[in-house]
Order: sequence, then C-alpha cells, then structure tokens
Amino acid sequence: MRNPSPALQSSRVITRSPVYYGWVILIVGTLGVIMSSPGQTYSFSIFIEEFIRDLGLTRTSVSGLYTVGTITGSLMLPYIGRLIDKHGSRRMVVLIALAFGLACVYMSTVSTFLMLGIGFVFMRMLGQSSITIVSRNVMNQWWVRRRGFVLSISTLVAATLGSGTFPGLINWLIPQFGWRTTYVILGVAVMVIMIPIGYFFFRDRPELFGLFPDGLKSQEEAEALDKVSKAEVVLVDAENWTAQEAMKTRTFWIIAMSIAASSMLGTGLTFHIVSIFQESGLSDNLAAAIFFPMALTTAIMSIPFGWLIDRIEAKYLVVAGLSILTIVIIFSGYISSPTVAIIYGVVFGLGNAFDRVVSNVIWANYFGRPNLGAISGATMTIGAAASGLGP
Repeated sequence: MRNPSPALQSSRVITRSPVYYGWVILIVGTLGVIMSSPGQTYSFSIFIEEFIRDLGLTRTSVSGLYTVGTITGSLMLPYIGRLIDKHGSRRMVVLIALAFGLACVYMSTVSTFLMLGIGFVFMRMLGQSSITIVSRNVMNQWWVRRRGFVLSISTLVAATLGSGTFPGLINWLIPQFGWRTTYVILGVAVMVIMIPIGYFFFRDRPELFGLFPDGLKSQEEAEALDKVSKAEVVLVDAENWTAQEAMKTRTFWIIAMSIAASSMLGTGLTFHIVSIFQESGLSDNLAAAIFFPMALTTAIMSIPFGWLIDRIEAKYLVVAGLSILTIVIIFSGYISSPTVAIIYGVVFGLGNAFDRVVSNVIWANYFGRPNLGAISGATMTIGAAASGLGP
C-alpha cells in the first residue's frame, strides 16, 4: 500500500550542496553514531572502577544496576522510534542530543546506588540507543542500492573515532580532571556538537525534497534499478511495512534474536574487559588500549563486509559474526600476555565488524524506509535488553 505523496519541501542546504545530499547525511549521521559513545559499554567500562571506588559499591551491584538500567531504558525505544517516524530525524536528533547531554551532566552528580541506577537508565536509553537509532535511520533513508557499502564507510569512521578513541580519551581525562568532570565534558561536547549539526544538516527522506535515494534522477530509474537489485526487499515505497506487520514475520524474529545474542555476549565481554585483564595479570591501561586494535579491525573489515551485504543475504553475515564471537568468548580465558591481548582485540573487532554492518542496514533492507523508526525502535528494545543481560 502506498502512502499519499507529501507536499515537497525546500531546503537551502540541499539546493546549495555541490554533491548528492546523501553524502552529507552520511557524514552527519556518522557523527551522531560517534557521539553516542558516552552511552556505550566501551565507555562505561572505563568508569566502572571509579564507580566502585568512589561510591563504595561492589562490582556485582554496579553490574546489576547496569543490567536493570539498560533493560528499563530500552522499554521506551518503540515509542521513540514512532516519534522519529512522526516528527522526523531533524527535530528528534536535536531533542535527543539535548537530553543525552544533560544525562551525561547528571552522571557527574551521582552519589548513591539509586542515583547511579537512574543515570544508567537515561544514558543507555538516550546514548546507546536513541541517538544511534535516529542517526542510522537518516542514513538509511537516503541510500538504498548502495546502502551496505555506504554505511560500511560510516562503520569504518565510527569504529575508529568512537570505540577506537573514546576509551583512551576517557582513560586520559579521568586522571586529569576526575571522573565527574569528565562526564560534564562529555555532556557539553554532545550538546555543542550534535544540536547545531542536527538542526542545520539533518534532513529526512529525499523524496520530501524532490530527490530519490542514491542520487537517482527519477522514479522510473529507481524502479528499473529495483528489478536488478537485491539490496532492499521494498525500494522507493513499493510496500510499506509497519512495525506490527514486520513483527508478525518469522524473518523479523530470527534476525532480532541473532542480533540480540550478539549484543548480550559482546556487551558482557566489553563491560568486564578491565577485570578480565586484571585476572590475567595485565594492566588497566592495556585493557583501555586494546579498544584501538579492536576498533581498527572493525573499521578495516567494515568495507568488504559492506560490499558483501549488498550482494548476499544478510543472514550469512549474522551467522559468521556469531561464530567469531563464540571464539572470542573462549579466547577470553587465555589472555596471557600483551601480544595475545592484541590478537584478542583483533578477533573481537572482526566479530564487531559483522555485527555493526548487519545491524546498520538489515531492517531497512527487509522492511523498507517509511516506518523504519518504529521498526528500529522495536528491534533496538530487544537488542538493548539483551545487552543489559550481558554484564
């Protein structure tokens, strides 16, 4: 069923762009994914020892709070996804960035078990999930045929500047300024960067501005491409799946459970990476540093994996990613030296590359773009809840 065509909108930033505006969307959407870092597990893993020491909590209690906070925060994601569909990525990214920045500032004030739990709820809901959903969704709206390859570029950059940079940056900031001031710095950075970027550069579906995905020139060209493309089951709104319709399919649940398993296991390993290294007689600094080879591997391998997902069914990459993650779990008990730790990081990064490339594109590939916010919100709820069980 086709939606009625909305009235065309005008945008100076689009008309003045010297290139197809989807490339601009790729840049700002990737920046949004990078700025989700303060809410991601790889950043929290550096703060864990500070929470334990400064708040007088046990590792078990912090881990339990993190689980409850992540699962609780995930319950709002279907609603947030529907808001993105209704109000658009531009408005929502501004509101989400403001709320996420304030949540980071709130984290600098926590002094009790309850306050930390509340902080985890909002950091995970807004950082791990909401800003990631809105940033990925806007990129998916502007790319279809080349989606896998283009979003693999996003994965490359986000892995390098996100998980590859933030743990080391936070590990440097904490001794310099303390963990509380570090959270203030992160919160201000999120707001100062993402609010203006979102307002001035985020734009919703290209059709709203008289354009077509991938820079195509006409509806006829898009439909002709659809006949030879396997990149998306529905292209240019041939059929609009709602979240409810998608959730009634077997495909939805197979993919969702596979990604949930990956999220749960990957988050558990990342959350406890400092303690894993400590038990092996390795330093906290090495644990923080290992995120770089991990992220570098994710970045390098995201391009060939992105090329693959445009040509083969995504389910094969899902299976490959889970297989590698199984190896990482076994490997975790045998990290005996810095050299082995680097190899561990490389293998972990390889598994992350599969997971990120697939999760970036798979929902739009199978269920289309018109209701992608609601569908992504539902799937992110499942994935986020699973990641909360990991620690």
